[in-house]
Amino acid sequence: MNRDQTLPNQASDKWFQDAAARAIHEEQLERVERFNGRVAMLGIVIGILTEALTGQGIVHQIGLGPLVDGYAACTTRFLPFCF
Repeated sequence: MNRDQTLPNQASDKWFQDAAARAIHEEQLERVERFNGRVAMLGIVIGILTEALTGQGIVHQIGLGPLVDGYAACTTRFLPFCF
């Protein structure tokens, strides 16, 4: 085998290896994004169920209720539009 025959083989081998690595990466990314979406949906459902049981909204559950109510936003000047 001479040198002229090995260069195209090396180039095609590298191309196939890169294509395989890219396909594996895309498959892993798709799996991770699907999992993140499912966890986000579960979190929203749990937040809505907790809101139904306690009467407090999701924002109040995580401690940001005063910002929504306007009290903390106006007293600490977090938001430019205080009424």
